[in-house]
Amino acid sequence: MLSVCPHDCPSACSLVVTVENGRLVDVTGNPEHPFTQGVICGKVREYAERVHSPLRVLRPLKRVGPKGVWGSSGSGAPMFKGRGDFVPISWDEALDTIATRWRSIIAESGAEAILPFSYAGTMGQVQYFAGHPLFNALGASRLHRTICVETAYAGWRATLGTVTGNDSTQMVGSDLVVLWGINAAYSSINVMTLVKQARARGAYVVCIDPYRTPTAEQADEHVMVRPGTDGALALAMMHVLIADGLIDRAYIERATHGFAELARHVRDFTPQWAAKITGLSADTLVAFARRYGATKRSFIRIGIGISRHDNGGMTCRTLACLPALTGAYADPHGGALLSSSSAYTFNFNVLMREDLAPKGRAPRSVNMIQLGRALTDPEMAPAVRSLYVYNSNPAAVCPNQSLVLKGLAREDLFTVVHEQVLTDTAHYADIVLPATVSLEHLDLYESYGQFTLQLARPVLPPPGEARSNWTVFGGLARKLGVATEHYAQSEEALIREFLAKSGAYVRGISYERLERDGWARLDIPDPYLPFADGAPTPSGKVEFFVPRLERRGLPALPTWVPLSEGPANTELAARYPLQCIVPPNRFFLNSSFSQSDLLRRRQQGPRVFMAAHDAARRGLAEGDRARVFNDRGSALFAVHVTDATQSGVVVIEGIWWHRFQPGGRNVNVLTSDRVADMGGGPAFHSNLVEVERAGEA
Repeated sequence: MLSVCPHDCPSACSLVVTVENGRLVDVTGNPEHPFTQGVICGKVREYAERVHSPLRVLRPLKRVGPKGVWGSSGSGAPMFKGRGDFVPISWDEALDTIATRWRSIIAESGAEAILPFSYAGTMGQVQYFAGHPLFNALGASRLHRTICVETAYAGWRATLGTVTGNDSTQMVGSDLVVLWGINAAYSSINVMTLVKQARARGAYVVCIDPYRTPTAEQADEHVMVRPGTDGALALAMMHVLIADGLIDRAYIERATHGFAELARHVRDFTPQWAAKITGLSADTLVAFARRYGATKRSFIRIGIGISRHDNGGMTCRTLACLPALTGAYADPHGGALLSSSSAYTFNFNVLMREDLAPKGRAPRSVNMIQLGRALTDPEMAPAVRSLYVYNSNPAAVCPNQSLVLKGLAREDLFTVVHEQVLTDTAHYADIVLPATVSLEHLDLYESYGQFTLQLARPVLPPPGEARSNWTVFGGLARKLGVATEHYAQSEEALIREFLAKSGAYVRGISYERLERDGWARLDIPDPYLPFADGAPTPSGKVEFFVPRLERRGLPALPTWVPLSEGPANTELAARYPLQCIVPPNRFFLNSSFSQSDLLRRRQQGPRVFMAAHDAARRGLAEGDRARVFNDRGSALFAVHVTDATQSGVVVIEGIWWHRFQPGGRNVNVLTSDRVADMGGGPAFHSNLVEVERAGEA
């Protein structure tokens, strides 16, 4: 049977699942799908452990102990009727309790005192947007969902007017593939399939990353730039490209705006200037720039993580300029891709129903990366009195985690968590509702890395009393007497309406076709060259010079600004001399899969990667237990001494649940909730820390 991986990954893999006697026994990639090509990650291959986990929440639960106490067995399995634990209740009692509390809160403080919190725990369109109509109809606070892509997208749009790029599959015909800030071997494994195919036909592969990832190990060349300096590298490349005449003047003339201003601007950004910032030699910079300029059929695949710095939006804007200088955007096997999310448009109001919102003043918006501030700010009016969490685990994934946990611990905060297992966040809930996994409900999937639309029908019955997001929000809507007509329809009816109203890109794609085949390619040209002759900007061209950015306090031309929390902040760096980046690990996806005993063992525990020089200076050796700390907090990790990172940079991969990490706090006690330069997104990778011994591991 066919299904779809629901997790927050651009691949949206098509899955072949085997079910025997009501149990999932095997998950593989669909060899017939043009992007999946039979390849899936190790996380999803072990999906049976997740689906049939003893940790699954099977009934609605009510808290009977204090918030934030892990009333569970050593494995994390729920235990009831004890300190910090829960007792089972019926669905009617759970929904009645929520509806009663919300009516009271709305009457006393207004609907803005209710805050939904969700993200991409599932990428299925029905379940992802299931709560939007209810919260819109109530007039609840809006959530600005910034934690992943908003900064990157804002930077990309500044240059190109939209968020798309040349199709990833086109890189197979490239002569030069640049993997810039993307550890595809961990976070987008199907890109690695395409890279290997390109390399087999002779492409040269360059990986640009602050540490030597498994992706870098498979490349022909690894450019190990210091964290947050990618924009400086790109500016030096522009300097070389223009100075050496390695540019496509015909493309620049017909498809770009502001080249003369850019050419004058980058004269000062010499390789020698960039070498001091990036940690690369000037010779390395020049050689890479010349290779890029001399290879007309070049493809840059950019990772979202590159934007998670104070200067992340400008970095993405700057990288978007490079293929415009060489004309690679016009080549069927060239260009660049950050995300394909705006390559097509759908009628999302069918799912979101913004028309249900009360007329007049729009409700306030809360930036999700500043959840701790929203829950603890005494000036917040009205105060957030109820939090409804689904498709996310904010206690683990949000930055400035100590403040988040302080807010979640408020006894006067009525928190509801709809989840598959008792996550870190669920331990702060007043009500926990059992959720289905993707194999137990119907949904429709798009992708931000490839161009197919997919349908996943349920292949397993929900265990116990688990319900989908759609079903739960429908029940709450009926209890509250709002949006009832919208939720009266089935998930299938909603998908049919969505397809019928989404226009040209789904031309020829019916529910019946998806039900039969599992997937269909959207009506998008092949090859896809969205910037071959310009871009959907105000000038109609790729914009090197963007004066409208100045109205937002940003430079009109691509530039590089030192990190506010980086080596240039000499006062802070004197106390915390190590840059700390927090990229994904192999076996978790954000905090998902951290509940898996098997995958935790494979991940070898929470570790801090340190260069030998940095470890020796602190008297640390392989396997020692270390405390990593800054002004925001501290967490414990095992030391991994490695030449995969450079001196002055430490790497902590992945987000572990608190109860599976020594000391009970994960890496996000170190990260800041300040926003990056564009889009309101986080600066997860712009952290200064110190490391010291914390006893033997």
